[in-house]
Amino acid sequence: MKPGAKHADRFTFQDLVAEATADIGSRPARLVMTILGTVLGIASLVATIGFAQTAAAQIASQFNGAASTQVVVTPAEAKSGSANKSVATGRLPWDAPDRVSLLAGVESASLVGEVELAENETITAVPVNDPSAPASASPRLFASSSELLDTAGGELVTGRFFDTGHDGRADRVAVIGTRLAEEMGINRVDSQPSVFVAGVAYAVIGIVDGFERKSELLDAVIVPIGAARADFGLAAPSELDIRIVVGAGPQVAEQSVLALQPDAPDTLKTQAPSGSSDLSQSVQADVNVVFLILGVIALLAGGLGIANVTLLGVMERVGEIGLRRALGATRRQIGAQFMVESIVIGFIGGLIGSALGVLAVVAVAVVQGWTPVTDPLIAVAGAVLGALVGWGSGWYPARRAARIEPVAALRGA
Repeated sequence: MKPGAKHADRFTFQDLVAEATADIGSRPARLVMTILGTVLGIASLVATIGFAQTAAAQIASQFNGAASTQVVVTPAEAKSGSANKSVATGRLPWDAPDRVSLLAGVESASLVGEVELAENETITAVPVNDPSAPASASPRLFASSSELLDTAGGELVTGRFFDTGHDGRADRVAVIGTRLAEEMGINRVDSQPSVFVAGVAYAVIGIVDGFERKSELLDAVIVPIGAARADFGLAAPSELDIRIVVGAGPQVAEQSVLALQPDAPDTLKTQAPSGSSDLSQSVQADVNVVFLILGVIALLAGGLGIANVTLLGVMERVGEIGLRRALGATRRQIGAQFMVESIVIGFIGGLIGSALGVLAVVAVAVVQGWTPVTDPLIAVAGAVLGALVGWGSGWYPARRAARIEPVAALRGA
């Protein structure tokens, strides 16, 4: 070698990795505890982001299945009289379901109206009132067209729902909600039970449940509109419920009032979802933020665990560090050794944590009957983030190890 030439650095990158990883497996118990902190942190972060995505997708599907598929048309109201009482200025036609069913985006429609009984008129399961029985509130009475079950998302528990024939003939048949059926002690319809509405017998032909958008029907008696008009003088329906395809809300809302009242569309008002579910997106963003904060907190706990264990390793290996410095190792090489050791530990913990986080999301989704939603890049990013956490956690211990002087280290050892 020529005089003045610099000696080649024989401590290669492979040597650095070998030195850094040699001590990792020498203390298995400590390694497990160190990795455990990172595993928990990364697993929490990946799992919480996965839970947020899965929960947001579930929330979005609920919005699409309920709010985004419903348009309600009601008569407009105006204040009138000294009592400032609301008075309907419009009227829904009796053939409203047939009119709106011709509109694009409409899947089904039904009329609904609440029948107001006189103060002394009640609904009972027996024809004779018992004066000694404790007083109780009478169930509500609703009249509807035959499409209500499909439009409002109801389902039959037993029996059947009335059809257009019952409505046209004004048959005295009724369908009751599950909660009211339980209260009245009616659990089957093959024995031809009846309910007495203001003393008029109505045969119960079905018991219904569900009604995600009209839960008050579960505590009510539902009769055909034809029977309500004939027996109780129902003057007009109170609302028209329309089930639509997702995204057709603005269009159906605009066209339905024209189809129902072409001469005076302002006498009707509509409640319709927007074309895109802004509320769903807002809820999804809020859920993501909450879960992300929780994951970051858990990850910080894992990073502190790596820093503490790495610093403890530096203190225990002061003699080794001093000996290596005496044999010619530079401060940079000593610092790099501990830095690489922390990065490897963080990467291993991140890899295991990502796998556990994804498995947790899938397991919870399967148990709940949801569709698991997780981004594959999140799992990859979890492993990389574990390495970054190891790098950040090992910076101070590595810096402290690099500043140890050979003489002081050997004396202390």
